[in-house]
Amino acid sequence: MWYAPLVKFLRRRIVLGIIFTFSFTYCVVSFIGKPDFLENDDLVPVRRTQPFIWRTLQQHSTNSDGNPISCRNSVQGKVLIVDDRGFVCPRHDVQHNGCCNDKILTVIQYSCETCRTNDCCAIYEYCISCCLHPDKKDVLENVLGKATEQNNVLFASVTDHFELCLAKCRTNSQSVQHENSYRDPKAKHCFGETAPSTNNIDGDEG
Repeated sequence: MWYAPLVKFLRRRIVLGIIFTFSFTYCVVSFIGKPDFLENDDLVPVRRTQPFIWRTLQQHSTNSDGNPISCRNSVQGKVLIVDDRGFVCPRHDVQHNGCCNDKILTVIQYSCETCRTNDCCAIYEYCISCCLHPDKKDVLENVLGKATEQNNVLFASVTDHFELCLAKCRTNSQSVQHENSYRDPKAKHCFGETAPSTNNIDGDEG
């Protein structure tokens, strides 16, 4: 019969139409529900997975000569290096164990040279050294508290005082204005709670 192929064709079209309609409906429902899922996901707080160790609690094992077995340091400085004990030294005074040679009189611990009273410094290594001073613990505890409130993954992932100072002293969005210039080009490395000042009225601290 001539209409048999026509019926078969129409049935195929109906089946394809049903499949298309079902798929389209599923996509629409999924798309509408997605924002709610993302919104709920944003509400999940970032939690620290291991205890935070402050500088005053860190221990360095020593050799028989009294020198630390090893230190972490800021690595990338072309001129200066700061180790995780807070000593700043020229790169050529870094020992094979990664520690600054603290037997040299010019190698200073917890130096706030180039730093201002707003906890912003001109030189990255001095920012870290100053940040590692035990007296800065209260300021940094507030920084960590705000990072938790803001779900800041970077600061939630640091495990100790040294890692926190490394991360905090790097320039970030608070250090710039208009997205292309520093608020204070002379003190753009900050470890405190406030952004760099747009003027230079603060005096040097160290």
